[in-house]
Amino acid sequence: MRLFDKRIISHFDYLLIIFVLPLIFISYHLIGETNERLANKQLVYYVISIFAFLLVFILPIRKKIRTIPTLYWLGIILLVAVEFVGITKLGAARWLPIPFLNTTIQPSELIKPVFILMLGYLIHHKPPPKGGYNFLDFCYFSFYILLPFLLIAKEPDLGTAMVLLLVGYGVLFIIGVNWKIWTTIFIIVGLTSPFIYTYLIKDYQKKRITDFVSEEPSYHVQQSIIAIGSGGLTGKQSEEATQTQLKFLPIATSDFIFAYFVERYGFLGAIGLIFLYALIIMHLLSMNYYFKDDYIVRVFASGLGLLIFFNMSVNVLMVIGFAPVVGIPLPLFSYGGSSFINFIVTFAILENLLAFRYMNLYNYERKL
Repeated sequence: MRLFDKRIISHFDYLLIIFVLPLIFISYHLIGETNERLANKQLVYYVISIFAFLLVFILPIRKKIRTIPTLYWLGIILLVAVEFVGITKLGAARWLPIPFLNTTIQPSELIKPVFILMLGYLIHHKPPPKGGYNFLDFCYFSFYILLPFLLIAKEPDLGTAMVLLLVGYGVLFIIGVNWKIWTTIFIIVGLTSPFIYTYLIKDYQKKRITDFVSEEPSYHVQQSIIAIGSGGLTGKQSEEATQTQLKFLPIATSDFIFAYFVERYGFLGAIGLIFLYALIIMHLLSMNYYFKDDYIVRVFASGLGLLIFFNMSVNVLMVIGFAPVVGIPLPLFSYGGSSFINFIVTFAILENLLAFRYMNLYNYERKL
């Protein structure tokens, strides 16, 4: 039993945790400077995430891999339920009430790790041929990618839906799809973009795009750019960060926390933070090289890396005025419980897949 436990822990990816911890420490420090009450709530989320990580890490995911489709369809059912019994906030129905607990859950967040697991399950049972997946295979995988995308976009939550769509097709791109298919898709998207803009997106989404392409950015973005510019090369002391301390910068602890970070630590701090994200993303994508025959690990690591990349990219570009303002937080950095705990659970699933990848060998040796 001791040998078994030692082997499991020896395959734990400690480097990934080392890369993630600085994000959490810096985030807590910034939130504490701005609002001590929110920092205390964030501390509660950290404690919950630790227990969630440990719980998910010991689950027999590989042993019960056949249950993944069930979890995926359960997530789809929850997304459909949002349409009928969802709670509407700020014009969007994205939450489901939990009876007797006086709280809500957001199915679009819950389905993210299950969505990536489902892709891993499907690719594990249908590995790519030498020349990449053909058109029929591409359509087969597209069904499982487009279904949650359409349901989340209908809430409406186009930001989350687009990230999920890009993650799904990004995973297929990494694993291998015939290049002719990608060329055809890019041509079709280019030709249909005017139709999509005119008929398929809502008025408030058009307004975001109009605000983005107009010369005058929105108030949020204006204050964000001022905060970033005032940070200079090395940043300011907390009491001198007037954009945040005097409440000019809205949502400074969540969606626009990157602007506050740059106001405090300047251009060099921004480069350091982005470099830290790059380390995490490159480390996750490098698993495609180290685990060539384990499609479950490859897909899940790639999906997690792309999920962090797209969330981080959209948030940073939004804050500096290079993308429309959408409600996508900075991964593991913005204040909030749902997104943070969900990312920690996703990391726990990956660590589980890595640590227990030789589970059958251990069980065989124990029987001997």
